[in-house]
Amino acid sequence: MKIKEFYKKNKVREGDKIQFDFKGQIVEGTIIPTSRNNLIIKFSSGYNAGFDLIQVKKVKKIGESKKVGKTSKIEIKKKPNLPTISLLHTGGTIASRVDYKTGGVYAGFEAEDIAAMFPEIIQKANFESILVSNMMSEDMTLKNYSLIVKAVEKEIKKGVKGIIIGHGTDTLGYSAAFLSFAVENCPIPVIIVGSQRSSDRGSSDAGMNLICATEFITKTNYKGIAICMHNSINDDYCAILSGTKTRKMHTSRRDAFKTINDSPIALINYNTKEITWVKKQEKLEKKMIIKEKFEKKVGLIKTHPGINEKILDFYKKEKYKGLIIEGTGLGHTPIGEKEIFIKKIKNLVDSGCVIGITSQCINGRVNSNVYSNLRKVSNTGAIYCEDMLPETAFIKLSWLLGNYSKEETKKMLVKNLRGEITSYTRIDVYDE
Repeated sequence: MKIKEFYKKNKVREGDKIQFDFKGQIVEGTIIPTSRNNLIIKFSSGYNAGFDLIQVKKVKKIGESKKVGKTSKIEIKKKPNLPTISLLHTGGTIASRVDYKTGGVYAGFEAEDIAAMFPEIIQKANFESILVSNMMSEDMTLKNYSLIVKAVEKEIKKGVKGIIIGHGTDTLGYSAAFLSFAVENCPIPVIIVGSQRSSDRGSSDAGMNLICATEFITKTNYKGIAICMHNSINDDYCAILSGTKTRKMHTSRRDAFKTINDSPIALINYNTKEITWVKKQEKLEKKMIIKEKFEKKVGLIKTHPGINEKILDFYKKEKYKGLIIEGTGLGHTPIGEKEIFIKKIKNLVDSGCVIGITSQCINGRVNSNVYSNLRKVSNTGAIYCEDMLPETAFIKLSWLLGNYSKEETKKMLVKNLRGEITSYTRIDVYDE
């Protein structure tokens, strides 16, 4: 169904406040214009989201229409002396712009729309804009990651200078990790960019993050997957961050993304556009290898006081292939009365499930040799995952099981493949 047909069928139009059923949930918001055939809604919070028209049911107009509009697009003429950057859209707020005459927000995905929001970038590169998906990042699945990887592969083969991926921030770290593992020996910079605050807010970080990512791509020969986000709450620096060591550390601050047990790759001065390298880059001349398969039967659980050992029975009953247990401290799990929790872990391992142990602590690494209870967990066959982030360990385990045998997976889980494991625990990067 096309968007115009949807409007006619449901007797609604751009600017109407509506209520509808989406996958069993009631959604309310204002319709904002789009050049694509999906429904774009602006919530009262100021954030936008896209919805598949086929899954939108029981539409009802609940508020008076208000005028919304599109600002004029900037005509783009490709300049032969400039490099080409592909901009892949997956959703989030980075592709939304405000019409200051009407107060409406327009979600645009064409290169001309992006240029209208951030005209500075078209002086640095030619842009090609591709819509991969349009969803809130919490709805991302491993299947979506495979689609993104295939889109990245296609653009790389076209010979572009670099790729920027616009992504919602909530699960941005998971996507960055999957891309890091799926694209081995990436020959160009693939930079994932998000926005903590929507573009119709004066404090939006969308423009600066995108501009700095563009500067980094055009001025360096970096090769690999990385993230570009604010380095502080000020509009001074953006940081280029590892795709496997980065975590969202705050719900709303613009500098929410931080590397854990590691340092940024580089810093970009937004005012001077100067790039300062923090980490030395390895020279990668090997052929790119794409492995985007995954195992969907992989879980991630967090231990806590009073956790019921029967939760492990679920993963055995459902024949899960992998499980990451986020333990306490150095990787503790409960022992349980008569060591019942340990026995359940052993039963799950014996059933063929690969179990990895990480820590709930943000910094530091797990160690199975410090306390007797840690050794008991290790003796079950569970694998201690050094200083990997739980989220990265979850993604890595799913990716490994999707592309390698169980025995290969067990060996590779604790092998540093994409910078996800450091050789030693650094104390100079701990941020109090």
